[in-house]
Amino acid sequence: MPVTRLSRLLVIAAAFPLLGGCVASMAVSALGMAAQSARGRPVSNEALQPQAREQCSAQAAQYGAVNVIDVEQHRIDQIIVWGTVDDGKQRRSFQCDFGTKITGFTLRPITPQR
Repeated sequence: MPVTRLSRLLVIAAAFPLLGGCVASMAVSALGMAAQSARGRPVSNEALQPQAREQCSAQAAQYGAVNVIDVEQHRIDQIIVWGTVDDGKQRRSFQCDFGTKITGFTLRPITPQR
């Protein structure tokens, strides 16, 4: 009988660190969910696509003539506008991220195919 009791204690002692990590992980997960719910659900900005196109085109126009290729609702609260600009010397592509205003703008060279 003492061997059985001892083996149970050993199993519990061995499992304790694993359970401790599990409990910590659950606590972190619960905190993350609480923070997410405090922020609320993101609101769709799909109706802002014309404004996104306009504002991103204005930003891109600093680099040359603008050609918008696509306006995509990337997430519920993020629109991405893709296009090209040409200043007569070189043509470049751009990506413009938009929430309720421009949140990111990337300009990349277009390398000619060989």
